[in-house]
Amino acid sequence: MILAFSACGDDNSSSAAPDGDEPYSSSITAQSSSSSKVPEPVEGASSSVAESSSSVEESSSSEVTSESSSSFADKVNCSELLEGETGWSWDVPKECRFNPDIDNGTMTDSRDGKTYKTVKIGDQVWMAENLNFDPGRGGSGENEYEWSWCHDNEPENCDVVGRLYTWAAAMDSVKLVNDADNPQDCGYGKECDLASRPATLVQGICDKGWHLPSRVEWNALFAAVGDELTAGKVLKSQTDWYNRNGADAFGFSALPAGRRGSDVSYDEEGYSVYFWSSTEISSNYAYRVYLEYDADDAALSFFYKDYGFSVRCLKD
Repeated sequence: MILAFSACGDDNSSSAAPDGDEPYSSSITAQSSSSSKVPEPVEGASSSVAESSSSVEESSSSEVTSESSSSFADKVNCSELLEGETGWSWDVPKECRFNPDIDNGTMTDSRDGKTYKTVKIGDQVWMAENLNFDPGRGGSGENEYEWSWCHDNEPENCDVVGRLYTWAAAMDSVKLVNDADNPQDCGYGKECDLASRPATLVQGICDKGWHLPSRVEWNALFAAVGDELTAGKVLKSQTDWYNRNGADAFGFSALPAGRRGSDVSYDEEGYSVYFWSSTEISSNYAYRVYLEYDADDAALSFFYKDYGFSVRCLKD
């Protein structure tokens, strides 16, 4: 079970920036030279066009097989469902939102049997959809908070865009706390000293053989699809973005899943998506990726840990 650190009763919500903006703070700015844009691509990462997404490697821990993204069309008329849609609709199943020209692989989560599409981009194998693993409630007593949700608290919405997780949940903080060799107390208001851990990858809420991507690994993805200035355009899905859809050129199929705020509100569906990284900047902030409907770039910058964002897992 995983312990989340809730912002209930905290004063950080009152200082939050407007929707889509960064939480500016002089103390935080002093700790990081990052801007709202992605830093320079990681050294050695390829900037060439990604390898064919059909060449997904086999996984040693989670089964990966080949599956056509268009197979669902045999059962459901996606064109009919999407006809006339100019923005977001919860009534369109996720299977209608993948690029039909991409041959995806699949992986099955060993914990609950859910199957996800995967895609190889450059040297990385990513989940091509958001994680929808429900870890339940974590902790006990005063720290027993819910820490992952379906948008608007509607379970069927998780079937479309996956769950929204706090950073503590995405990191699987309780597992880190209970690590006998390197216990780490992670979450909002508590800094996680990952530098002391021997492992370079953080499995987090992902299934075995997969992990929560770091800031460096997100940068490598942006470099593989061109650069951060155009990554948003080519990673976003071809449908459901308000008046400005993406190209989904590599099969990443990012949907505008929105977010959950620390004030328990849900918003921005159809307009933006946020993905957690495993890299933190301080006790209150961690890096996340931000794609928005009216921009072609991808922003990798820090935000409050107690917000609910999406998770994409990366193969080890």
